[in-house]
Amino acid sequence: MRIGVDYYPEHWDRAFWAQDADLMKKTGVKLVRLAEFAWCRLEPREGEFDFAWLDEAVALFAARGIDVVLCTPTSCPPLWLYEKHPDAVMVEKDGSLTRTGIRGHRCINHPAVRKYSQRIIERMTEHYAGNKAVVAWQIDNELEAYFCFCETCNARFRHWLKKKYGTLEALNRAYGNVVWSGEYSSWEQIQPPYGHYPDAWMNPAFMLDYSRFASENVIGFSDWQAEIIRRKCPGLPVTTNVWFCGHMPDFYRQFENLDFIAYDNYPTTRLPEDPEECYTHAFHLDMMRGVKRGGFWVMEQLSGGMGCWAPMARMPEPGMIKGYALQAFAHGADTVVHFRWRTANIGAEMHWHGLIDHSNVPGRRFDEFADLCREAETLHQAQGAEIRADVAILFSFENEYAFKIQPQTNGYYYLEQLQRLHAAFTRLGMNVDIIGQHESLEGYRIVCAPEMYVTDMNVVRRLHDFAAQGGTVILTTRSGVKDENNNAIMAQLPTVYRDMVGAFATEYDPIGYDHVPVCFADGAKARGRQWCDVLETEGAQALACYDGEYFRGKAAVTRNGYGKGVVYYIGTVGDQALYDKLVRDAVTEAALEFIPGLPAHVEVTTRKGDGCAFRFIFNNAGQEQRFTLDGVEITLAPFEMKVITIQRTDC
Repeated sequence: MRIGVDYYPEHWDRAFWAQDADLMKKTGVKLVRLAEFAWCRLEPREGEFDFAWLDEAVALFAARGIDVVLCTPTSCPPLWLYEKHPDAVMVEKDGSLTRTGIRGHRCINHPAVRKYSQRIIERMTEHYAGNKAVVAWQIDNELEAYFCFCETCNARFRHWLKKKYGTLEALNRAYGNVVWSGEYSSWEQIQPPYGHYPDAWMNPAFMLDYSRFASENVIGFSDWQAEIIRRKCPGLPVTTNVWFCGHMPDFYRQFENLDFIAYDNYPTTRLPEDPEECYTHAFHLDMMRGVKRGGFWVMEQLSGGMGCWAPMARMPEPGMIKGYALQAFAHGADTVVHFRWRTANIGAEMHWHGLIDHSNVPGRRFDEFADLCREAETLHQAQGAEIRADVAILFSFENEYAFKIQPQTNGYYYLEQLQRLHAAFTRLGMNVDIIGQHESLEGYRIVCAPEMYVTDMNVVRRLHDFAAQGGTVILTTRSGVKDENNNAIMAQLPTVYRDMVGAFATEYDPIGYDHVPVCFADGAKARGRQWCDVLETEGAQALACYDGEYFRGKAAVTRNGYGKGVVYYIGTVGDQALYDKLVRDAVTEAALEFIPGLPAHVEVTTRKGDGCAFRFIFNNAGQEQRFTLDGVEITLAPFEMKVITIQRTDC
């Protein structure tokens, strides 16, 4: 496990550079990330390049055996570019130009941005090609599926639609544009969703395509940069860093042409009082591993209290700095880079805390980071050890987009049931892969396909085949609702999944913040929230029924034999107890190994290497936990990770 830091030499007097590099080496830092926002120092005036300062910084780290990741600085073009091309900024939803002075405000499609971006990327990569200290490149910073409403982007969107539909007749038909007299008679009439109306007021088919375009658009920008880097600086891996932002691109497609995934990981520093709240980042980390089915990097890791556009958050409690980094390693991260080495004393992020505070005196958090670096050295045996999972959860960015376009009911959001199913499996000490809905299902025993809202018939067929061949499928509410164009399917829910579910909804009730008791046949109790499918069975077994409202006694959760396999259907958004109960029953029926009796918030992950396995046991709670595992008494302090090496018998 490599530990690194994000460093900004351009922000600090040169007198700090060697001191910082010396302390990094002493502490055990193996890698630094540089230059993602440094364009104005790399090209202070148009066509005048200055790499001398960055050369000096790279050489300082190289002399101390610290590797360097360099970034293309295209997130923040210098002001001389905007002076020459004032329209190179993004255009807001109301048609106004974004003001300069913040980051990420450029239009990635503007010809001037592309021209000058290509030049700075080519100059940087040519300059550092062959530099042994540089071990990887990062493209830009936290690329989002931007909604830019400039004419360049509008023209690209129209071209994208022409390529997809061919004719206006086909587009009008797919969108149902006869509603509200919205049929297009020329391509030029197609405009982006201007105005301050909620997305739900817009045509949902149009809005889903706009979200698809935004995702593909930024992926194209990323791929374009990757091609330049590889051409000018061959042989080095290329990535970009992602996070769970408001407009996420499709990560599974975004990293198809990149060498590894990098994620910015900021777990909460304030544990919620509500025991039902899903706060662990184990879900996010398993998703990052699932993107490319292997190891990943954390390019920004929590180092202190966060604060920039929002008031400052609480500082990490003792154990969080080390524990959260080791949690990432347990779930597949091979490199964890902490943001940032020093807390900035200039600029908007001066209250987004790093490892060394404004006092310039290393304190409690730094000491814990140093302890992490020492422990990371002891985990070299586990480096590259794989994580094998019998369980997969399907993630669909199209469903994520569609849920945001048309909110289903109060409190309902796409990720919740994915997180609750994930939590139910991890409470049993099981590894879980979170994979794209188009990925292969081979090798899994249980596949969870929550909220398959927008229907892709290839995915439907693969889920049918998986169950028919002996697999277990778990489906949930809001499956089979829309066709591929985000229009409603005219059939009883869950429409295309009805035959494998063995039940159908006679009606549904979006109950929002209300609750309905749910009783299982064996007496176990749970609560349904937000949504209730009123199910009628046709071959399926009713595992649980509603115990309230006008649909008291109607099925809420079902189980159906399908081919050689089993299909479960969850007709409500339950509390965690519902998913824990169903998942344990499904795992038991599938005869999969699990660990019973783990305390809440204790996470067990297993990585397997040559000849041995490594069991990571993490206490993701603010209080000490005592329990027995394999006959051994274990005590974990808050956020403590213990690693147990097990000699394997399956080699």
